[in-house]
Amino acid sequence: MLNKFIAVLSLMVASLAFMPAAFAGHHNEGDHGMKKDIVDVAAENGSFNTLVAAIKAAGLVDTLKSEGPFTVFAPTDEAFAKLPEGTVEMLLEPENKDKLASILTYHVVSGKVMSTDVVKIDSATSVQGEMLMVEVVDGNVMINNAKIIMADVKASNGVIHVIDTVLMPK
Repeated sequence: MLNKFIAVLSLMVASLAFMPAAFAGHHNEGDHGMKKDIVDVAAENGSFNTLVAAIKAAGLVDTLKSEGPFTVFAPTDEAFAKLPEGTVEMLLEPENKDKLASILTYHVVSGKVMSTDVVKIDSATSVQGEMLMVEVVDGNVMINNAKIIMADVKASNGVIHVIDTVLMPK
């Protein structure tokens, strides 16, 4: 339990220290009156261009702009760049829309799960249907093989936790 508490504290401190400027205005606001949904927050940040393009290609914009709430484990552009060459381009092709949607919905959990809640669980069911494993390794909160590098980015319809690796369903 102490390990998980330290991990939450580390996440919160790291989130404040390394928060991209585009998130700064939204991070600590309450949900009331907030107008930017998950898609808007990600699009304005500049570190999620690939994710936003993928959300559009998969036809998930309206879903992720809906009331929710959702928890999104959002891979950065750098996370997508770690995939084998040509993977992103292949997934963005219209004939791969279903596969792309499956991968993206694997990054989403129903409900608003803040970092203080994430560390209390060992797994969560993704919107895609498969389980995501949650564990603390060396003070870092891991979702499968991805490290949460910024937590609790609030949006009007949920929360974003930024991850360093694209999650792939089985």
